[in-house]
Amino acid sequence: MHVGFVMNPVAGMGGRVGLKGTDGKVAEAVARGAEPRAPDRARRALDRLAAVAPETRVSTAADPMGERLVREAGFEPARVVDPFGDDRGDGADPPGPTETTAEHTARVVEAFAGGDDAAGPVDLVLFVGGDGTATDVATALERTGTEVPMLGVPAGVKVYSSVFAVSPEDAAEVAAAFSRTERREVMDIDEDAYREGEVHPELRAVARVPVADDLQSSKQTASGTVESLAEGVADDIRAREGEGVTFVLGPGSTVGAIKAELGFEPSPIGVDVWRDGEVVVRDGTEREILDALGEENVIVVSPIGGQGFVFGRGNPQLSPAVIRRCDLRIVASRAKLDDVRALRVDTDDPDLDAELAGWVRVRVGKFETRMMKIA
Repeated sequence: MHVGFVMNPVAGMGGRVGLKGTDGKVAEAVARGAEPRAPDRARRALDRLAAVAPETRVSTAADPMGERLVREAGFEPARVVDPFGDDRGDGADPPGPTETTAEHTARVVEAFAGGDDAAGPVDLVLFVGGDGTATDVATALERTGTEVPMLGVPAGVKVYSSVFAVSPEDAAEVAAAFSRTERREVMDIDEDAYREGEVHPELRAVARVPVADDLQSSKQTASGTVESLAEGVADDIRAREGEGVTFVLGPGSTVGAIKAELGFEPSPIGVDVWRDGEVVVRDGTEREILDALGEENVIVVSPIGGQGFVFGRGNPQLSPAVIRRCDLRIVASRAKLDDVRALRVDTDDPDLDAELAGWVRVRVGKFETRMMKIA
């Protein structure tokens, strides 16, 4: 197996500082104190690949898009593609992580697929990023006219496409063992509209992807009303007023209905914090949420329809540090749960993912609950 590995080093940086994405917002994310997320996700995937398939040939991109991480995982690159040759003078350093572009990704992917040197073409492009990066990779592969498949290590804020593995470790295991491929959709959304609460996924490409159980589905909209569910949860929250309990209310339409039932305008895709009858943080960043927590805290979240993710897709503000200080309450309509086989988490902390795994009670109505398993 010959894998071409490329990383978008700024993927996901905007999530924990409340930007809902990084497209066109890298400088603002850095100014807000954002830290890179992609390198750690990449390291987890590469370490797992080295453990399960150490014989894998790995080609990669020059730093900051992969080379150092590939070498640290124990692979000697079969080829290192330098996408920065036209952007710097001889002997100059490559651009910094925040200066990489979609064009740099495309140059690497086209070189992987072309295989115009002794290393030859790759059997799989393994990339680290979000939906924007997936679009860049798929578009570049389409230009080459080859049938080279692609597989994503999820690192973005919004991960709607069905070309991603469930976790970095899953991506490595799929890359090492797949034998068949199928066509899957690459979705993306307008991040500016997303920040305003409008979510309209659009098909950007159809790409060849390994066939495996550990791939996520496309984001789908589940049907069904949530009025009675919202009323019941809101009643429970009101019953705790005066006790100093802090409720961290996640994004999405289901929890949004609870916020509306409590009597305030929700931030549709943001995290709001409620305590003793009032909003204490609106559309909070990770830091703002942590600062607002008290002695007793409860996170209320709803899984993504069609995918089942409770954490790790669309709500990175709910970081491991936040989650560890809160009790968890999961809410969902019956229709939404009918579309998922199991719930999933991808928090950036494998130990926390393991702690969260197992059977949980999901509120599905004013009084009703259903048992679901976090896989």
